[in-house]
Amino acid sequence: MKIIIVENELYLAQSIASKLLDSGFDTEIFATVKEALESSGDVYLLSTNLPGQNFFPLITKFKNKIIILMVNYINNNTVSEPLELGAKDYIVKPFKIEELLRKINHHQEYQKHQMKGELFVSYTDNLLKELTYNFDIDSVGLPLVIETNYQRLADKIVFDYVNANDYTLIYIPLTHPNWVKMIEKSNPQHLLYICDIEILKKVEKTQLFKTLDGYNFIISTTSGVETPYRCVSVISESKLYDQNEILTIDDYVKFIVTNFQYQFPDTELSKQLGISRKSLWEKRKKYGIFKKK
Repeated sequence: MKIIIVENELYLAQSIASKLLDSGFDTEIFATVKEALESSGDVYLLSTNLPGQNFFPLITKFKNKIIILMVNYINNNTVSEPLELGAKDYIVKPFKIEELLRKINHHQEYQKHQMKGELFVSYTDNLLKELTYNFDIDSVGLPLVIETNYQRLADKIVFDYVNANDYTLIYIPLTHPNWVKMIEKSNPQHLLYICDIEILKKVEKTQLFKTLDGYNFIISTTSGVETPYRCVSVISESKLYDQNEILTIDDYVKFIVTNFQYQFPDTELSKQLGISRKSLWEKRKKYGIFKKK
């Protein structure tokens, strides 16, 4: 990790750099914002006491980095506006290096969690992008049970609902040995997403319903399960099948045609299925699958 120090008081900058070096960081010192604009670092320690220099362009350029302001005093120009532009934090001079290290470590951890969150959102959006449904949770309300033939469809419905309503989602698989404790330690203001209810025995289901009292939750299931809650059935025609599931020939052909007809020309698609183009046309007609041009 490289830390860029932007400070025109050379002695102070060298003192900070020396202490950071002792803590295992690589550092580079710049006396002017103009020079620092050409730098490349992970963390920027930016002095707001730079006479005759405008440090806002540096914040704008490196706002995706960790920028910590080093200020002599707190006012709109030294703290409020820079934070609005993208600086992450500030520290008042003089400061102890331990305080600075705590701030750096804190923002490093936050940045890691933020990157993981963005990766999760990007991955799930791509994974579920082809799935569609015609159902609105708000029209039914919570708590709710979603019965579906495809778990990913329930996932998409729940994720879309969470994003639209700004909920914090807590995932609780009932395959986890400590699912009761996971529920009990959850914030009642958060939304619980509960899966695998079909594996529970009758007495365990009773315990689950008792434990869920007072919580907002959605239960998803791929098999019929009796519960005291409202239940909706949502079926997907784009289901991806499990490796252990045996399909009929018709089901397999229907699945392949539905999901790959826009990725391959009919000549290639019929070849992969081992049928003629005429047979492919007949099967489309049989299954009611219409290819949009």
